[in-house]
Amino acid sequence: MKILLGTHYLAKTGGTESYTFALAMELKRLGHDVEHFAIIRGAVSTLLEEKGVPFMSSDHYDLILANHTTVVEQLWPLGYTIQTCHGHIAELEQPSPYSDAYVAVSEEVRKHLLSKGFQAVAVIANGIDCNRFFPKKPASPTLKTVLSLCQSDIANDFIRRCCQQEGIRFLQSNKFTDNVWSIEDLINESDLVVGLGRSAYDAMACGRCVLVYDYRQYMGEFLGDGMLTPESIEGSMLCNCSGRASRLKYDEQAFIQEMHKYSPELAAWGRKYALEHLNIEKAVEAYLGIYLGIDFKRKLIAQKAKMLETQEANARELGAVLDNSKRLQAQIAEQQQQTTSLQTYYEAKSRKHLRAIRALIWLCIALAVTLLALVFIR
Repeated sequence: MKILLGTHYLAKTGGTESYTFALAMELKRLGHDVEHFAIIRGAVSTLLEEKGVPFMSSDHYDLILANHTTVVEQLWPLGYTIQTCHGHIAELEQPSPYSDAYVAVSEEVRKHLLSKGFQAVAVIANGIDCNRFFPKKPASPTLKTVLSLCQSDIANDFIRRCCQQEGIRFLQSNKFTDNVWSIEDLINESDLVVGLGRSAYDAMACGRCVLVYDYRQYMGEFLGDGMLTPESIEGSMLCNCSGRASRLKYDEQAFIQEMHKYSPELAAWGRKYALEHLNIEKAVEAYLGIYLGIDFKRKLIAQKAKMLETQEANARELGAVLDNSKRLQAQIAEQQQQTTSLQTYYEAKSRKHLRAIRALIWLCIALAVTLLALVFIR
């Protein structure tokens, strides 16, 4: 299929940018003809082009996978458009009325779409390229290094202080100030990763423990779900591991206790969970399933419409034949009636002629008798 991936920003590394890159690579691996579009281009769009995913060059696509409402508004005339909504707060993430279908990345977003009058056809978590994000080395038996992928100085300073108290090595990478593309290398240098959303998923895929926590300016508060475990993951995933599911607050002592829930077994479980539930291969399969299912329905509807049209045409032809048959029957009936009338006429005329002949014969007989009588009398 010819597929277009659309995202507002492809200038620097970010969650949606990494997601778009992973989608492109998986679709290309499956043999599809993939192109990309971005309103703001940059390092990530250049990387896509280097990987054989060119910028938009066609005026029609079989499928468009768009991430932002601004992108949908520009691309929807070019093909069947599925909009993925990654959140419910930012204006870019709001559903566009021009989309043909909607995908939510979490149950929270699905409910938001519903409140806006839009029905999501599926909930598909942000997929991770588990061949790119994988454990390059095993996690330490004990907690030695913490990596913060938090996006605020407030959160990073708080986590640094907690690590200093415990003698734990502290690393950080803020996408707004550091913007590292190969973040998987930094994740593999740590044992525990602190962050929200896609940061959590990337870390799980790399076989690292994850503590969901950050301070985000748009939320105006610290939010967290704590250490991800088999017991907490489903609840945290309801809100895309954003911290909004539990809204936990920590002082330094409580945060240190949360960090010490670390174990290499928990890290190994995270990798297994990512392979089963966050793998980009399964995400792409789900997207294609949506399109092919809808496409099949459209083809089925078109096929049924064509069958109905054919049946109607056949019915019209049959009606015409029946009308001709009725006209022929009427003509035959009329001819039969005319024949009957003529037969009656000629039969009546024959009977009349027969009576005249009989009368003439009797007259001749009477004359003959009369003549004979006269002869004898003389």
